[in-house]
Amino acid sequence: MSTPADDPLGRERGHLAASRAALRAMREDAESLDIKDVTANWVNAQILERQINERIKALADLSDTPLFFGRLDYLHAPGAEQAEGADGERFYIGRRHVHDHDGDPMVIDWRAPVSQPFYRASKKDPMDVGLRRRFGYTRGDITAYEDEHLSDPAEAATTSKLLQQEIERPRVGPMRDIVATIQPEQDEIVRSGLGGTVCVQGGPGTGKTAVGLHRVAYLLYAHRDRLARTGTLVIGPNRSFLHYIEQVLPALGELSVQQATVDDLVAKGIEVRGTDEASAAVIKGDARMAQVVRRAVYSHVVLPTEPVVVVRGSRRWRVPAYELEEIVRELLDRDIRYGAARAALPQRIAHAVLVQMERAGEAPDDRVQDAVARNTAVKAAVKEIWPPVDPAKLVLRLLTDADFLAAHADGILDEDEQKTILWAKPVRSVKSAKWSASDAVLIDEATDVVERTHSLGHVVLDEAQDLSPMQYRAVGRRCTTGSATVLGDLAQGTTPWATRSWDEALAHLGKSDGVIEELTAGFRVPTDVITYASRLLPHIAPGLTPVASVRENPGFFDLRETTDTADVIAACEELLRNEGSTGLIAADARVPALSEALDAAGIGCLAPGEETTEETRLTLVPASLAKGLEYDYVVLDEPQAVVDGEPDERTGLRRLYVSLTRAVSGLIVTHAAPLPQQLA
Repeated sequence: MSTPADDPLGRERGHLAASRAALRAMREDAESLDIKDVTANWVNAQILERQINERIKALADLSDTPLFFGRLDYLHAPGAEQAEGADGERFYIGRRHVHDHDGDPMVIDWRAPVSQPFYRASKKDPMDVGLRRRFGYTRGDITAYEDEHLSDPAEAATTSKLLQQEIERPRVGPMRDIVATIQPEQDEIVRSGLGGTVCVQGGPGTGKTAVGLHRVAYLLYAHRDRLARTGTLVIGPNRSFLHYIEQVLPALGELSVQQATVDDLVAKGIEVRGTDEASAAVIKGDARMAQVVRRAVYSHVVLPTEPVVVVRGSRRWRVPAYELEEIVRELLDRDIRYGAARAALPQRIAHAVLVQMERAGEAPDDRVQDAVARNTAVKAAVKEIWPPVDPAKLVLRLLTDADFLAAHADGILDEDEQKTILWAKPVRSVKSAKWSASDAVLIDEATDVVERTHSLGHVVLDEAQDLSPMQYRAVGRRCTTGSATVLGDLAQGTTPWATRSWDEALAHLGKSDGVIEELTAGFRVPTDVITYASRLLPHIAPGLTPVASVRENPGFFDLRETTDTADVIAACEELLRNEGSTGLIAADARVPALSEALDAAGIGCLAPGEETTEETRLTLVPASLAKGLEYDYVVLDEPQAVVDGEPDERTGLRRLYVSLTRAVSGLIVTHAAPLPQQLA
């Protein structure tokens, strides 16, 4: 059935239907592939089958997700000479590439170079685009469109209503992608090259997390073969946060990116069951501990005082102590991993024996050298000179043996610092030890001194401001030969060891040449809310630029004095009458009482990270877990209690700043106690 020429919306709906049909055909083609006769062995067959299955999953048509969200009409064919009368081309911009049975594109991937003007073209720089069209959707169906004639000087620049609506669309469920709303300054970061590390400082609602995830998706598009070999990883602050963001990349067709916390990376082979006092955690997280650990590892090397005598047949070959010492010192000077040097030592001793054999007129080959390296006398000497080191046992000794710690922390940690990190009670074994998260990082450091950590092609590190220098080193080890995207906000640093500057953080990460970008345009937090929260900035991060909300809707904001928890519950009930999600954020100590009050009122609630549904749209959030999360509406209970829940006022005010900035559409602050004076 044809669409009337005067029905542009009908034509666009027709193109959407045809594109969906083409995507189904692409999926069916992938499902029908027969690989029986095209693989050489079962290993190749399994690899190819997995790749095909991933391709099939990536071609899934999500009915509630727009297949394309924009259109570009170029004045000329991209890449062609802009000659008078040259025909332009039309491209539909979407989440993935779709082509028809002839191979002609029906939807262009948002990451393709030809899609870039959708995000960056403007009236000042139209980038040869005559028309940019944005589409409005309701449950996957096109319901509206909006045009900008970028090359028409008679048309004034305007703010896109559809763009504003998409930004303010209610949030139910996990975090979603922002491919339809990426702004020029965000796009510049997203499309930055794989070779360099980028650090993004962004206040609440500036989209830094989304930018980091979309940069991963872009890099996988632009460098798929390389990253398929080397791997990509997204590191978040906790499991709740990772669960919240886990659907963003699959929605963009990327299924191979791993997610983890720093604790997941370093707690290999040990169980973290203990916690540190803040004072001990700060010292254990200090970069100076890397030098202490390294000294302790290499203290096991003993310079030889006896020769090695190798017996082969009727001949005895003697390598004198002074020559062994030269070999050992050479290996130490090369600054290679402890384990690699230990593995090289028997071969070096064997080579010294072979030199003597050749001088004696023999003609030994590599097999002889290998046999000498395995000789009992050589192995005994290596064990004595360069013994194996167990990283966990080494760290356990540092934390329990005052003399051992003092010997290797001399000139690095003072006596009080050493006493602070020493365990009060003796521990029998590695398994019985109550390791803390900070201890696990020390073990990871020791492990890397012994054996090089595997490096990935690209790592995204979110909420990076909260990491200690030793945690930065642990992450940096995972991308020594790759690059990183570092995301965070210095004003939201809520650990005693929170980083003071991004230059310092990048140095600990091993990426001192990283580029620091700052996002200051706020798309999530309403104007009235961010203006109120920004009163805290002079007290928690005086050097930062306050976020300026670009939302036309100022949002809903209210301060309410309360007498009991019933008033807090009433505020939740009020906000739940709106569409979308609601978060009740409170000091951790107040969460149990609020949970009981919600139960008594018959209001169901979720824990952070659990997916909201149409039936249950309220999440009860301890302030310590609020970072990185967002809700359409928020009730913040007792700001002073949030501040008092932290070990010091500055950290408490930062935690409050985080809690105040989780709302997308409205915020109610309830309090019986006086508000912190910094909010006055």
